Amino acid sequence: MALQLVQIARNSPCIKHPRVFTAKYHDYIRFSHPGGTIRLPLNSPKVIGVANSRGNRSHQEDFYAFAALSLDPDELRLSVKKSFNVDWDPESVGEPLSRQAVFVGIYDGHGGSAVSQFLRQELHGTFESVTPSMIPELYMWIKELGGYFKRFKGGVLAPWVHAAENQPKFDLEARATAAFLEVDRQLSVDKVAQTCGATASVVILHPLDAPAAPFFSANRVALTVAHCGDTRVLLCSTDGAKPLAMTENHHADARIESSRLRRLMASSMITDSFGESRWMGALANTRGLGDLRFAKFGVTPEPEVRTKLLEENEWAFIVLLSDGVSSVLSDDEVVDLARDAPDPKAAANRILSFVEELGGDDNTTAIVIPLAGWGKVTGPDKTKELREYRRQQAVGAERQKRM
Repeated sequence: MALQLVQIARNSPCIKHPRVFTAKYHDYIRFSHPGGTIRLPLNSPKVIGVANSRGNRSHQEDFYAFAALSLDPDELRLSVKKSFNVDWDPESVGEPLSRQAVFVGIYDGHGGSAVSQFLRQELHGTFESVTPSMIPELYMWIKELGGYFKRFKGGVLAPWVHAAENQPKFDLEARATAAFLEVDRQLSVDKVAQTCGATASVVILHPLDAPAAPFFSANRVALTVAHCGDTRVLLCSTDGAKPLAMTENHHADARIESSRLRRLMASSMITDSFGESRWMGALANTRGLGDLRFAKFGVTPEPEVRTKLLEENEWAFIVLLSDGVSSVLSDDEVVDLARDAPDPKAAANRILSFVEELGGDDNTTAIVIPLAGWGKVTGPDKTKELREYRRQQAVGAERQKRM
């Protein structure tokens, strides 16, 4: 697969992002090759596969974005040491490859598409550009939200709340938290963002090989996932296609969320007629971007950040999903649908096609990111019979609808 991608890179023109005034991110990745440095477009279906559909909804509120960010190598080194106790030497890679980290985001809007579209356009640039010097002003804005945030102490950003000399560098957890909060601050000037919002999951891939290798063939990749709401990120193992969830839904009745909210506020959880818990009687998700009228009641853009060191051929691919997919398919079904696809785009298409066969009518998005174990999944397709049964049942249900 790596050789195919190198050939695509050689035959593809370099596409520059139009916003070049301060941004350093690109829509291509760089990596070392015996013939020099290769540039490979991220929008190739063999690099990142995307499929999305409006379903039966009147508007598309799912959006996504990907970019190769340029970050401080010392910050990346610090993050790797903190998360995995691994000593990564940026000098072994050299500039500019030591600065490169791939950003992939999925955004599921609700109440309108304004917030999810804003995230598609701005979150990766904000992620790249936030600095520790911005935190004092950002913290003052958060405190002004009042209510729940009156007692907010800064969370992972606490070391930077008060301006001082010799402050520590950001790590990726702090950067992700600052970026999510800063985007919410930017949204706060828009009246529309008071009444609509979006959940979000962001994947950061930082290959550790020297010489620099692309994420889809690197022997070691530092994975960071920043997540708010009910979008979903799964890893698929090469050993039996076992799914590993890197996110948990931030619903009002989830253990971590109910503890967080009830510790500081009186209970405001209501169960609707479908048996689903709603915070303040309105929101399924208690973390997300936008929905700013609910911020003082504890709805927060602070992401939950998780990390994992991906080594050798242990993992085949990553899947990012909107809840239009994850509410219909199990994690096992998702990875089994994708595991034998010829390329990431075909894998994403298979996932969405099956959701449509089962009658899913929500906006749906699936993003598939190949890793070093792509095409090397062993073991049987565990959900094949179940999927066939569900397919037959869906056909029967559709026939009943027409009668």
